Amino acid sequence: MIKPLLQFVLAACVLSTAAVTAERVSAQSAPLKLTLDQGVVEPLPVSVIDFFDGNGAQGQLGAQIAQVIEADLASTGLFRTVPDAAVAPLAPSFISPPRFSDVRAVSNAVALVTGETTQAGDGRMTLKFRLWDVVSQQQLAGFQYTADPGSWRRMAHRTADAIYERLTGEPGYFETRVVFVDEQGPKDKRVKRLAVMDYDGANVEYLTGGNSLVLTPRYSPRSQEITYITYRDGLPRVYLLDVETRRQEILGRFPGMTFAPRFSPEGTSVVMSLAKGGTTDIYLMDLASRQVRQLTRGSSINTAPSYSPDGSRIVFESDRGGSQQLYVMDGNGGNPKRISFGNGRYASPVWSPRGDLIAFTKITKGAFGIGIMSPDGSGERMLTNSFLDDSPTWAPNGRRLMFYRETSGENGRPALYTVDIRGGSEQRVQTPGPASDPAWGPLMR
Repeated sequence: MIKPLLQFVLAACVLSTAAVTAERVSAQSAPLKLTLDQGVVEPLPVSVIDFFDGNGAQGQLGAQIAQVIEADLASTGLFRTVPDAAVAPLAPSFISPPRFSDVRAVSNAVALVTGETTQAGDGRMTLKFRLWDVVSQQQLAGFQYTADPGSWRRMAHRTADAIYERLTGEPGYFETRVVFVDEQGPKDKRVKRLAVMDYDGANVEYLTGGNSLVLTPRYSPRSQEITYITYRDGLPRVYLLDVETRRQEILGRFPGMTFAPRFSPEGTSVVMSLAKGGTTDIYLMDLASRQVRQLTRGSSINTAPSYSPDGSRIVFESDRGGSQQLYVMDGNGGNPKRISFGNGRYASPVWSPRGDLIAFTKITKGAFGIGIMSPDGSGERMLTNSFLDDSPTWAPNGRRLMFYRETSGENGRPALYTVDIRGGSEQRVQTPGPASDPAWGPLMR
């Protein structure tokens, strides 16, 4: 397992005996940087050279690491990877700087990544990389990470995170996992089980066996823990599950129907909706004491709650005004205010980790799309539209959304997609089979 340590000052520092270390290779400041708050950004051309091994050769592992980094950067829509066939001979080693003038002559790359992997005496692998500004001929960043060789993909994702952060000024999101519902069988008789994977679809693991229906998995914002609903013996039960240890426990057995459990920002409580006596209201459960407190009251349906990052407010959906709309209330349930006023119905709201936006599903004339708006309801903007797009979930840095899209007809199948909040750059996430209800987890640090 990769765990972070302190950044280093000199590449020759002695490595810690922890499972992972991160050290900084000496770097100078340089002007190359993307600004993400200016609408559409022209993709920055970047070349990632196959990583060298300790003998100065470029083998299969080095090529695989470079491919993961390239895919991470390209998936954002902010970077355009430049084939390295012409560039690689101009960066013949990890130690020496590239021949910058020649790189500019044969390609339009303005940023260049070189790297190296070496085997430590204890069997662990060290991955080093350098990020170069081709125009200013300066090193922008350089780190090295040490971990078990089987964690090479995580080290590659962490490298891409460091590159993303240096070039945008914002944290990356590549070293993350996503929990989702794996679906098998015909549309009217689906077997659903929980699965978890890297954000890009790699390393899929199954968390439940499919003997009981599972719904709405949600990640804790601070740990590798999820909450979800499962139906056993015909009754809905809310479970907590630690993704790393697979330890699980029942959060509660509630009378009637239970919907949409979601963690509070600090991960110490879960907010959910419960159906009782013909009404559906939102309740809060403290995980330590298991005490439950009711937050909404009335004859309407109130469901799908999601906290603001600071925990002061909750967005939810309700039909209290006669149609399915979005409302924001205080964290204690007070001062509810409607924020959605466009044509159609609104569902599945989720607050951005940055606090600046709320994502939602909008249903208009039988079509479902994913949109975003400010917490006061202003600036509504649709990002997708299809037969059925639903269940948006945010990347930890609040710059990208994942959702599921289901095709129409008797043989319709759900699949996972991501989209940038600036619009465009929509991409499908490959999964072993049909998949729905994604929930993006926090950075694995």
